[in-house]
Amino acid sequence: MKILCVSDYVDPLIYNQEVRSVFPDIDMIICAGDLPMDYVDFIVTMFNKPTYFVFGNHNLKELHLYHKNLFADAPRDELQGTAEYHGGTYIGFKSMVDHTLTFTHPQTGKQTPLLIAGVSGSRKYNKGLCQYTDSQMKFHLIKLIPHLLMNKLRYGRYLDIFLTHASPRHIHDKEDPCHLGFECFNWFIKKFKPTYLIHGHIHLYDIREQRITKVDETTVINAYAHYVLEFPEPTSQQ
Repeated sequence: MKILCVSDYVDPLIYNQEVRSVFPDIDMIICAGDLPMDYVDFIVTMFNKPTYFVFGNHNLKELHLYHKNLFADAPRDELQGTAEYHGGTYIGFKSMVDHTLTFTHPQTGKQTPLLIAGVSGSRKYNKGLCQYTDSQMKFHLIKLIPHLLMNKLRYGRYLDIFLTHASPRHIHDKEDPCHLGFECFNWFIKKFKPTYLIHGHIHLYDIREQRITKVDETTVINAYAHYVLEFPEPTSQQ
């Protein structure tokens, strides 16, 4: 399957009425945060394919639809909405099995559903929303473990795609407080071995900057602007 990954930048190559002719064979879309929700809506409308998204640390106007406890004092009529409010599926702090997206597993040769999980937010650097300390984020990761163990029992693996906004510490991240990665993501990669970790948050202003890094059994990809991933890789021996 071909997966269109986007984050952080409203890409004119995508935000136009001819996008289907530019990307004619996309099976799934992944949005790694810091995107206006009307852009996500446009992508869902144009492709009509399964779309998963998380929030970053910007463009949080509609975060309250998915994290109502953050807005305990907001008027009740502003807190309506579900995880399908925008057509895409919010995967923040969740693990899901998508039976509509199947592929032939390179090791077993059997058809299997896609296993995906995600978390929203960046490292805490001020008092803004959707920011977490490393300990807070690890607590959210720990809550995913029961579902991941069920995946392992049923499908022989924990996870195919881990969708985040921030990157792991020392992988694609920067040294300023806003763009530090999460150390707990490195722990998660080591323990649960997702085939891919797809993140945003780190803008790529130079084509020479590294956007793909292999860490043990996981390939870490920066989805800034857009990136097309073929999954599983045709020659993969994972």
